[in-house]
Amino acid sequence: MTPVSDDVHFGVAGIPHTCSGNSFLKAISCLASLDLDALELAFVHGLNLSQETAGQLKMEASQHGVKLSAHAPYFINLNAEDQGQKMRSQELLLNSLRLAAAAGASDLVFHAGYYGRKTPGDTYSQIKDSLKDILSISRLERIPVRLRIETMGKRQQFGSLDEVLLLCRELDGLLPCLDFAHILAREGKINSYRDFCQVLKKVEKKLGPRALSKAHIHISGVIFNQRGEIKHINLDESEFCYDEWLQAIIETGLKGTIIVESPSLEVDALRLKGLYHNLKEKGTCTGLGRDNHDFLDTE
Repeated sequence: MTPVSDDVHFGVAGIPHTCSGNSFLKAISCLASLDLDALELAFVHGLNLSQETAGQLKMEASQHGVKLSAHAPYFINLNAEDQGQKMRSQELLLNSLRLAAAAGASDLVFHAGYYGRKTPGDTYSQIKDSLKDILSISRLERIPVRLRIETMGKRQQFGSLDEVLLLCRELDGLLPCLDFAHILAREGKINSYRDFCQVLKKVEKKLGPRALSKAHIHISGVIFNQRGEIKHINLDESEFCYDEWLQAIIETGLKGTIIVESPSLEVDALRLKGLYHNLKEKGTCTGLGRDNHDFLDTE
C-alpha cells in the first residue's frame, strides 16, 4: 500500500466507477479501500442532498480519513444579464456553501459565469460585486467552508488564471481552484515542467505562501481547440505532461488536495498518487523554471 501523505491528498470528483451503488456514502468507503483520501461531492446538477445525508457524510468521511470538498451547480452565472437569474445564482452559491458545511466539506468550488455581451472588465466588476455579498453573508453565518473560484477552460467563460488570481487577491476569503487542464486548454500552452513551476510561483507571488500550502487542484487530460476546452479525457490519452506537472508541485512544496476529473477517475488518481510518491522518493526535480520570470511578472 502506498503511504498516505499528510501534505497532499489524492481523490476524485464524484462517485468512483468501481464503487458498487450510486451514493456518496458508499463512495467514501470505496475510496478508502482504494487508498485514496479525497472526494469532491458533485452538486453540479443541483443540491439534491438532504441535511440528514449530509450529516452522515460528515461522519463517514471522518471515520475513513477521507477529505471532503464540493462543487457547486454548473448553472451558476454571477454575470447574468437577467437580474433575477443573477440573484438566483447568488442564492444558489450561498446554499451550496451551507450544504457543503453540513457535509463537512472544507472547500466549495464554483464556476463564476460567462462574459456574454459584456466586456471582460465589466464582467469582472459584476462578478466581484456578487462575490463580495456572498462572502460577507458567509462570514456573518460563520460558514467554515473555503470558497474557491475555478480557472476555466473555455474562452467565453470568465476565469482565466490572471482573472482568478486578481479576484482572489482583492476579495478576502476567496481562493483559487487551479484546474491545470483548463489552463492548458485556454492558453494553448503551459505544458512543461518550467511552465508549471512558473504558474505555481506566480500563484504564490500574487496570493502568498498559503495559496500553495492549502491548494485545491483539478487535473485530467483534455482535448481543446482555438476556443479552449472541448472535453476531459484520460491522462494517458492526452498531451498533458502530468509527470512534469507532478515534478513541479513537488519542487514548489505544494500541499493540499488534488482532484482527478478524467473519465477513468480512480485509475488516474491512483496513477498520479503512485507516481507522486515515486518522484518524491527519487528526488528527480531539477529546479528548472526558477530563472525565467516572464510569465510570473504578468499582472
